[in-house]
Amino acid sequence: MSLFLPIINAFNKGKVTYVVVGGLAVVLHGHARLTADVDFIIGLDATNAAKAVKIASKLGFKPRVPVNPQDFADSKKRALWIKQKGLTVFSFYNSKNPLIGIDFFVDYPMNFKDILSRSVVKQLGKIPIRICSINDLIKMKMKAGRPKDLEDARILKMIKNEKA
Repeated sequence: MSLFLPIINAFNKGKVTYVVVGGLAVVLHGHARLTADVDFIIGLDATNAAKAVKIASKLGFKPRVPVNPQDFADSKKRALWIKQKGLTVFSFYNSKNPLIGIDFFVDYPMNFKDILSRSVVKQLGKIPIRICSINDLIKMKMKAGRPKDLEDARILKMIKNEKA
C-alpha cells in the first residue's frame, strides 16, 4: 500500500478531487488482499482531470496506450474512447517502477457527487485517503461482475455486517 502513498499525497496537496475505489479501497475497508494498482474516480471537469494527469506525469506515470496523457482532460476524447474502444479506465504505469499502476475511470460508474459525499477518509500513516463508502464499493463491485469483484463484494458485505 505504501507504494501508492506518493500519488495520493500529491493529489491531496494538489487539491485533486478524487475517491479511491477498487482493490485499495477494499483493503482499507478491512480485507487483506493484494492489489497491483490504485483505481481513482476523479472529478472529470477539465481542470481537475488535467491537474490529476499533470501530477501523475510528474511522478513518472505514463499512459499504457500511446496517447498524450493530457487528452484525458478532454471530455470529447474520453467519450470517443468509450464509444470506439469500450474504454472504462485510463491506465498509467510508473516508468520508475512498472509494478505500480494507476487507473482513472473515464466515466462515472455512479453519480460522482453522491460517491464523493458518501466517501470516507482513512489515514494511512500521516496521509489521509478519501475512499469510496463500503455500500457504494459493494454496488460497484457487483456491477463490474468479474469473479474477483464478486468475491470482493461478498467479503465487503461480511465486513459491513460485522461492523453493524
